[in-house]
Amino acid sequence: MFEYELHQIRRGELIREADEYRLARQAARGRRREGRTSAEPEPEGRVSASRGRRRRSVRAARA
Repeated sequence: MFEYELHQIRRGELIREADEYRLARQAARGRRREGRTSAEPEPEGRVSASRGRRRRSVRAARA
Protein backbone atom coordinates (compact mmCIF):
# COMPACT_ATOMS: atom_id res chain seq x y z
CA MET A 1 0.00 0.00 0.00
CA PHE A 2 2.86 2.37 0.83
CA GLU A 3 4.38 1.91 -2.66
CA TYR A 4 1.05 2.75 -4.28
CA GLU A 5 0.81 5.98 -2.29
CA LEU A 6 4.35 6.95 -3.29
CA HIS A 7 3.44 6.19 -6.89
CA GLN A 8 0.36 8.44 -6.67
CA ILE A 9 2.42 11.27 -5.15
CA ARG A 10 5.05 10.99 -7.90
CA ARG A 11 2.33 10.83 -10.56
CA GLY A 12 0.80 14.05 -9.23
CA GLU A 13 4.20 15.77 -9.22
CA LEU A 14 4.86 14.74 -12.82
CA ILE A 15 1.45 15.97 -13.94
CA ARG A 16 1.98 19.35 -12.24
CA GLU A 17 5.46 19.63 -13.75
CA ALA A 18 4.09 18.86 -17.23
CA ASP A 19 1.34 21.46 -16.79
CA GLU A 20 3.86 24.12 -15.74
CA TYR A 21 6.09 23.29 -18.71
CA ARG A 22 3.14 23.44 -21.11
CA LEU A 23 2.04 26.79 -19.69
CA ALA A 24 5.55 28.22 -20.03
CA ARG A 25 5.77 27.07 -23.66
CA GLN A 26 2.36 28.57 -24.47
CA ALA A 27 3.38 31.88 -22.88
CA ALA A 28 6.64 31.97 -24.83
CA ARG A 29 4.81 31.16 -28.06
CA GLY A 30 2.29 33.91 -27.35
CA ARG A 31 5.03 36.46 -26.66
CA ARG A 32 6.76 35.57 -29.94
CA ARG A 33 3.48 35.79 -31.85
CA GLU A 34 2.61 39.11 -30.20
CA GLY A 35 6.06 40.51 -31.00
CA ARG A 36 5.63 39.64 -34.66
CA THR A 37 2.14 41.06 -35.10
CA SER A 38 2.44 44.27 -33.07
CA ALA A 39 5.77 45.43 -34.53
CA GLU A 40 5.78 48.24 -37.05
CA PRO A 41 6.10 46.83 -40.56
CA GLU A 42 9.41 47.61 -42.22
CA PRO A 43 9.03 49.55 -45.48
CA GLU A 44 11.26 47.21 -47.46
CA GLY A 45 10.92 44.09 -45.35
CA ARG A 46 13.68 41.96 -43.89
CA VAL A 47 16.43 40.86 -46.27
CA SER A 48 18.34 38.47 -44.07
CA ALA A 49 16.93 36.04 -41.52
CA SER A 50 20.21 34.63 -40.28
CA ARG A 51 19.26 34.43 -36.60
CA GLY A 52 20.54 30.97 -35.72
CA ARG A 53 19.43 29.32 -38.91
CA ARG A 54 21.48 27.06 -41.11
CA ARG A 55 23.36 28.33 -44.11
CA ARG A 56 21.46 28.28 -47.36
CA SER A 57 24.48 27.36 -49.48
CA VAL A 58 26.64 24.30 -49.06
CA ARG A 59 30.39 24.59 -48.65
CA ALA A 60 32.48 23.21 -51.48
CA ALA A 61 34.18 19.88 -50.85
CA ARG A 62 37.96 19.88 -50.55
CA ALA A 63 39.94 17.63 -52.84
